[in-house]
Amino acid sequence: MGTVLTVVSQKGGVGKTTTAINLASALARRGRKTLLVDVDPQGAVRHGVGLTGVDHPAGLSDVLSGTHQLQDVVLATPLPWLRVLLAGSVAEMGEHETYHTEIARSPKLGELFKRARARGYVVIVDTPPGLGAVTRRVLSHSQHVIVPLQCEPLALQTTPQILRGIQDVIGSNQELALEGLLLTMYEPSNPASARVAQYVRRHMPQNMVFDVEIPRTTASSEAFAAGQPVVLRDPADPASQAYVNLATMLVERFQ
Repeated sequence: MGTVLTVVSQKGGVGKTTTAINLASALARRGRKTLLVDVDPQGAVRHGVGLTGVDHPAGLSDVLSGTHQLQDVVLATPLPWLRVLLAGSVAEMGEHETYHTEIARSPKLGELFKRARARGYVVIVDTPPGLGAVTRRVLSHSQHVIVPLQCEPLALQTTPQILRGIQDVIGSNQELALEGLLLTMYEPSNPASARVAQYVRRHMPQNMVFDVEIPRTTASSEAFAAGQPVVLRDPADPASQAYVNLATMLVERFQ
């Protein structure tokens, strides 16, 4: 039986999409059947996996609207064990209200996750920033959630909000477990970054913060711009190694 892991954050720009892409790639590279799903209407996963050359690629929003079938929009990747379901045509539109309504009302999202789990997939879901209706709907069908936390002072102000929201969802979905906070964009030579990391580890329960930190590296930024996960483009990069370690930790928990 597979499982669904959702990546959430209170705000954008914290490495949420980068984490989803690289975690999915690291799992697939280990031989785990993995499906990366982009429910964020901004559609950033498309850029991170190098599918920008496809004009208006169909995806989740098109399945929800009934214009496409799921089997026609799940895309293959260079990794044999990784499949991707993009956000779809909603990413090309300025108005997302209809998409939000379809997510909230349609049973198709839950059916998608159930079908993928039955086939043994680890489903990694990239969500919009915040805990709005779309993210809450995804979490209602998830078994695991991780929260990327950028190592900057502002992150300390938003963390309680996201944790309260997740706890609220757990109240109605007892299958859901918070796997932990993931420190991202960590710069050990930057005093402010180091202080935030130290503060989080000191004030959060020990089992709530992953032992691994994702460092800010040039290779990671260049990989996203090039449309490649850093774990594939530059396996020796510290960020790549950190994501591989994170994948190893999660696989052990899934088992």
